[in-house]
Amino acid sequence: MDIRQITPRYAVSPQISVEDIPALIEAGFTCLLCNRPDVEIPPSHQAAAMQTAAEAAGLNFVINPLTHDTMTPERLAIQRNTLENSPGKVLAYCASGTRSTVAWILGHATDVSADDLLQAAANGGYQLEALRPQINYLASQAE
Repeated sequence: MDIRQITPRYAVSPQISVEDIPALIEAGFTCLLCNRPDVEIPPSHQAAAMQTAAEAAGLNFVINPLTHDTMTPERLAIQRNTLENSPGKVLAYCASGTRSTVAWILGHATDVSADDLLQAAANGGYQLEALRPQINYLASQAE
């Protein structure tokens, strides 16, 4: 697994498998957030299979499949609310962790500075400076 810390309570990773769940629990995660659409992966890794295994192990599991076209304000709110309402650490996963990081950034653009958002992403290994105009636009809409 390639877990990348974005904040103390939010981390991202590429696709995980059922076999990774015990290690995720040991690492202190209490919630898994699936940002990967089922059409991208085989049935063994699709959201329903992952949810069944995660919940059987005592983890919360949220399905929020994201693509460029589906990264809507409603989907970003699901991402943010999952993190805010989780009693512990959240691991969001997709194909590479990038979508999960972008969703976190855009979901927090109204109350966290672009510099802080982009630095957190960079600390996790994601260079997303190209999002700065969109972050600034979202922040300006909240003023």
